[in-house]
Amino acid sequence: MPWFVLLASAVLEAVWATALGASDGLSRPGPTVVFAIALAGSMAGLGWAMRRIGLGTAYAVWVGVGAAFTVGWVMLTGTEPATPLRLAFLAGIVGCVVGLKLAGHAQVQGPTAEPATAASAAPSGARQSGRRRPE
Repeated sequence: MPWFVLLASAVLEAVWATALGASDGLSRPGPTVVFAIALAGSMAGLGWAMRRIGLGTAYAVWVGVGAAFTVGWVMLTGTEPATPLRLAFLAGIVGCVVGLKLAGHAQVQGPTAEPATAASAAPSGARQSGRRRPE
């Protein structure tokens, strides 16, 4: 489910980026409303997915898929040319996103999960960054 939400959020990223471009500097009401709704949904989904997938992987996938969809859309609509070189680089972005998914990631255990460090392995009650660790 987290990967589905992340991909849906990335699609919404492409929607808000396209709507932002069509809003003429947020001066056209229709595209501006689409921009605001898609932006809120995209960020909410990304935030939720990051609770399960992990910051680095989730953000890279979100940006890559969103960028690929945005570039694909403008090429499909004829706004920008679909040259062989652009298509090759677009395929590279998609390949990198798939690679991140296949390479796996550190599963986040919950919203308060902390990465394992040498400091977190300290005995209970040890001082870390000026805070006491709960016992």
